[in-house]
Amino acid sequence: MNKPGETAHILPDILEPGLSVVFCGSAAGAVSAAKGAYYAGPGNGFWRILAETRLTPRELTPEEFRTLPRYGIGLTDMAKTVSGSDASLPRAADDPAGLTEKIGRYAPAALAFVGKRAAQVWFREQSGKTALDYGRQGETIGAAAIFVLPSTSGAARRYWDTAPWYELAGFLAERRTDGS
Repeated sequence: MNKPGETAHILPDILEPGLSVVFCGSAAGAVSAAKGAYYAGPGNGFWRILAETRLTPRELTPEEFRTLPRYGIGLTDMAKTVSGSDASLPRAADDPAGLTEKIGRYAPAALAFVGKRAAQVWFREQSGKTALDYGRQGETIGAAAIFVLPSTSGAARRYWDTAPWYELAGFLAERRTDGS
């Protein structure tokens, strides 16, 4: 629920305590904003890679995004009050401090940035770091490991690589077998 004077979120956060991973994108894309569902663009591979890496038991539809906590998955965006392509997002809409607070409060095992833009915004704010590789990072938020994953957007297809997604899935599977 927004307080008086606050701008409404384009898509709701899907967050609760005890999640395995929270995925954080830059902002809702135009199609996602119009449909009211995360990763809803026709060329977006988010739901496919979740199933391929066995983070979900089958390929879900974007409209099923509210069911993700039953699989240990949460969703948020760096910019909650605007939508569009990464290049069109105003920097003033980014909320890296809010993301840090959410991850600290809900304490997932991992935070996974979907695409480099959101990760660069957060790292620039936290440490001034701007050069990022895909995969697990050395930094954490509390006990939450941080991963940077290639964007699933069709517009970012030239950067597509499933290896960092499988690295995240392996990390989460290892935590489940360890009981952590």
